[in-house]
Amino acid sequence: MELLRRRRGIRQIGQGLGTLDREIFDAIAESPSPLLDAVMPRLTRAADHSKLWFAIAILLGASRRRSAVRGATRGIASLAVTSLLTNQVAKRIWVRPRPNWATVPIVRRSLRMPTSNSLPSGHSASAAAFAVGVGLENPPLGLGLALLAGLVGMSRVATGAHYPGDVLAGFGIGAAVAVVGAKIVPPIVEPRLRPAAPLRVDTPERPDGEGVVLVVNPASGSGTGARVLEEVKASLPRAEIVELSESDDVFEVLRSAAERAEVLAVAGGDGTVSGAAGIAVGTGVPLAVFPGGTFNHFAKDIGCDTVAKTVDAIKRGHVTCLDVVTLNDTDTIINTASIGAYPSFVKTREKLEHKIGKPLAGIYAMFHTLRRDQPVRISYDNITLQTSMFFLGNSVYLPSGFAPSLRTRMDDGLIDVRILETGRRFSTLRILVSLGLGRLERSPLYHELQVPEFSFTAVDGPTTLAHDGEVGHDYRDVRFKAHYRALPVFRPLS
Repeated sequence: MELLRRRRGIRQIGQGLGTLDREIFDAIAESPSPLLDAVMPRLTRAADHSKLWFAIAILLGASRRRSAVRGATRGIASLAVTSLLTNQVAKRIWVRPRPNWATVPIVRRSLRMPTSNSLPSGHSASAAAFAVGVGLENPPLGLGLALLAGLVGMSRVATGAHYPGDVLAGFGIGAAVAVVGAKIVPPIVEPRLRPAAPLRVDTPERPDGEGVVLVVNPASGSGTGARVLEEVKASLPRAEIVELSESDDVFEVLRSAAERAEVLAVAGGDGTVSGAAGIAVGTGVPLAVFPGGTFNHFAKDIGCDTVAKTVDAIKRGHVTCLDVVTLNDTDTIINTASIGAYPSFVKTREKLEHKIGKPLAGIYAMFHTLRRDQPVRISYDNITLQTSMFFLGNSVYLPSGFAPSLRTRMDDGLIDVRILETGRRFSTLRILVSLGLGRLERSPLYHELQVPEFSFTAVDGPTTLAHDGEVGHDYRDVRFKAHYRALPVFRPLS
């Protein structure tokens, strides 16, 4: 008897909400408003087939602002999943006829009445998915798009295509899809605290490259070094250029060049650049980096992804000071260092992410790496643990987890340390489940620190440490130290 009363009560609430829904629709439909007549049909047509959102995504991509580009990508991905879920699943589950067009002014009506079920509104679901997706990466943009999405939802009611309840249901589905997507692929949250302004160094302009000594390997980067060589000769005619041969000791050549240079320039891979950075710090000369390697991570991060940009910075005398990390007070790290199987994980993920997407590629790469791992036991901060994946970065990388992709600053005075613990029971399964659910950062097997110094001991004997794309030496005791703004570098000034 009590169960029957509850069911009757729920049914009455549903009937009441349905009546209210229809009354609100009638009130909007019957409103004599020239503004609604002029704006709502145009807005709803713009949102047909998500044309409005694709156009906005293109504009955001063209802005080249990192958060805007990421937001556009996330927004379109959320919209695509939402559209499939709404049209192929939700509309087939909830059967609700479309509203009666008779009360809607003719000037406001759509050219064709949709024939699918009314609940939920596909336009509203796509609008919410795109707006929330963008907002997860760039909140100010998301707020503006949320207002536009609300107007699109209103246009569906004003033109007689949906009841208000359909619009609210669509908003809920779209927003939920975007939020779930953020759990699987977490957004990059850039620091909210205002960082210190970049430290600029007064440096003479060098319109013809006088005082610059460039060390370049013409064979580096599958011929990239040779192209750098030709462009620098044309752009900086008074620069001294030292071409490396196979028999040369790169670092001896760099030291010799630094002794007579006012600007030490280098064209090569990140391993060569890290050596040049250490020599530049030691001799007190500024460094100029040309993208002469295969990946050129450091050159890209400082904005010198083309020869022209580095040349322009040299000509204008634009220099800022960046951090470097030293390894046992001898070697210099400009990007990252690792022990264990982290380099193998990165290679596997990058090989597959363009084919199956980064989330699935990350899960597969993690499984593949952990299944074939060679764990290392390390001791640090009174903790001893077994790890197969250890990542260390010069300055803080984003996002958290084991897919760091960018640095918003390279002068924060911090070392970014990430460790995946694999010595516990069912650790591989637990890591894969956490990664699949987008909750790796909350797993007790994931350790992350941002510190100015970090030391560890390889408990079972020396282990190989790789840094800046090069396999280094074997170490038992390792000490990393961040040197705040120690490296003056030529780079474009934003």
